[in-house]
Amino acid sequence: MTAPPADPVAAGAKPAKSLGSLRSQLLSWLLVPLLLVVALDAFSVYRNALDVADLAYDRALLASTRALAERVSVVDGKVVADVPYVALDSFETDTLGRIYYKVTGTRGEFVSGYEDLPALPPDVPRSEIYPALVRFYHASYHNQAVRIAALYQPVYDDSMRGIALIQVGETMDARSDLTRKILFSTLWRQGLLVTVAALLVWFAVRFVLRPLMQLKAAVEARATTDLADFEVNQVHKEVRPLVVAMNGYMGRLQALITGQRRFIADASHQLRTPLTVLKTQAELALRELDRNPDRNFDDRRAWHSLREIVASIAGTTDATVHLANRLLTLARAEHGAAESGNEPLSLTDVARQVGLEQARAAVKKQIDLSFDAADQLIISGNALLLHELVSNLLDNAIHYTPAGGRVVLRVQRDSTAQRALLEVEDSGMGVAEEDRERVFSAFYRAPSAQQQNPSGAGLGLSIVRDIASSHGARITLSAADDSKGQAPGLKVTVSFPLALSLDS
Repeated sequence: MTAPPADPVAAGAKPAKSLGSLRSQLLSWLLVPLLLVVALDAFSVYRNALDVADLAYDRALLASTRALAERVSVVDGKVVADVPYVALDSFETDTLGRIYYKVTGTRGEFVSGYEDLPALPPDVPRSEIYPALVRFYHASYHNQAVRIAALYQPVYDDSMRGIALIQVGETMDARSDLTRKILFSTLWRQGLLVTVAALLVWFAVRFVLRPLMQLKAAVEARATTDLADFEVNQVHKEVRPLVVAMNGYMGRLQALITGQRRFIADASHQLRTPLTVLKTQAELALRELDRNPDRNFDDRRAWHSLREIVASIAGTTDATVHLANRLLTLARAEHGAAESGNEPLSLTDVARQVGLEQARAAVKKQIDLSFDAADQLIISGNALLLHELVSNLLDNAIHYTPAGGRVVLRVQRDSTAQRALLEVEDSGMGVAEEDRERVFSAFYRAPSAQQQNPSGAGLGLSIVRDIASSHGARITLSAADDSKGQAPGLKVTVSFPLALSLDS
C-alpha cells in the first residue's frame, strides 16, 4: 500500500505563500516604475520651467533697472535721479508687479526712491549671465517677498567721477502666479501621460495574457472525464512547458484511472464469485441441518451449536457480499462510471423499477411501500448509477423502518426551479439534525443506525452523495412530513436538473 503524502502543515512546515495575480504583478512592476520615472521627470520639468521663468523675470527686472540707471546723472557735483511717475507706472506694467527702487550716490548717500529698501548683502555674487555689474537677491520689504536687482552704474561729469548703485525691487506676486501655473500645467500633463500610459499598459497586459485566460477557461469548461491534451501552440513559448507538463500529468492520470477501472471490473468478478459460492454452501448446510436435525448427533445441543455457527457464516457472508457490492459501487461512482456517458432517461421509470425490486423486502417486513409519480420526468444521467442511488435510498428506508411502518417513494416536479425531485420518506427513527451532514461521510454511522443495525457498513449515503454530485444533483435530509408525533422519520430529497417531460 502506498503511503499517503505528508501534510506540510501537519508536519510543521510553513505553507507556501500565494503568489497572487499575474496580471496584478505585471501591472505593479510596470506602472510603479513608470510612476516614479514620471514623477522625477515632472520634478525636473518643473524646476527647469521655474529657472526659465526666473531668467525671464530677471531680464525684465534688469531692463527696468537699466532704464532707471539711464536717468541717473551728476549735476553740480551731486548725483541726481530724474524718475517721473510715468516711468514707474511703465515699469510696473512691464513687470506685472509692484516696483520699489532706490538710488544711492557715489559716497553711499541716499539720492532717490525708497530709502528703507533692503541693502545689498555683501555675499551676493555678480551675475555672469549679463554683461553688467548686476546682482540679484531676495529680500523682504513691508512683509512682502521681493526680488531686487542691484546695478552699479558709472556716473561722471567734469567735476567728479564715481559709481552709483541703482536698486529696483519687484514683488513676487507675478512669479508666484506663474509658478502655480507651471506646477498645475506640469501636473496635469504628467497626470494625463500617466493615465494614458497606464491604460496602454493595462490593455497590453490584458492582450498578452489572453491566451492564458483562454487556457484557464478551457480547463474550467472541461468535463471531469475529459482528459484530452490541451493545444500547446495556443499559448506563448514561455508557457508551453507548463501545458506540456499538464498534458503529461493528464496522460498519467488517464492511465491510473484506466487501471483502477480494470481493477474494479476484475475485483467485481473475483470477489462476487467466491462469496456467492460460500453463501450458497452455507445456505445448503443450513437446509441440510434443518432437514435432518438428529442425524449423527448424540447431543441435540451440539446440533444447535453447529447450526448457529453455520447460520453465522451465512449471515457474515451475506454482509460481506453486501459490503463488497457497496465498495465496488462507491469506487464506480467516484470515477464517474461513465463508460456509456450520460444520456436522457426517465427518473420515474428508474424509481418504479427499483420500487418493484424492493417490494418483496417491504412485504416480508410488513411495511407499507407506496410509489407516487405525477408524470414522466426526464433527466440526463447514467442508468446504472441512478439505479444504485434509488436502490440505496429505498433499501435504507426499508431496513431502518420498523415492522408495520410506512415508506413512500415519490417522483415529482419542482416547477419553480425546473428540477425533478426524488423523495424517499419513511417512518423510522430518522437522523438527528446534527448528524445530517456527517452521515454522508464514508463509514460514518449515526448512533440511531448503529443501535438498529450494528453490522452496517456506513457506505449507502456516501454512495448516494457521490452519484448525486456526478449528476449535478443536490441531496438534503429532513424529518418526515407525516411523522404524526411518533418516530421522527426521515425524508431524503434529491433534486436533479430537469431535461424535459414526455407529457409536455
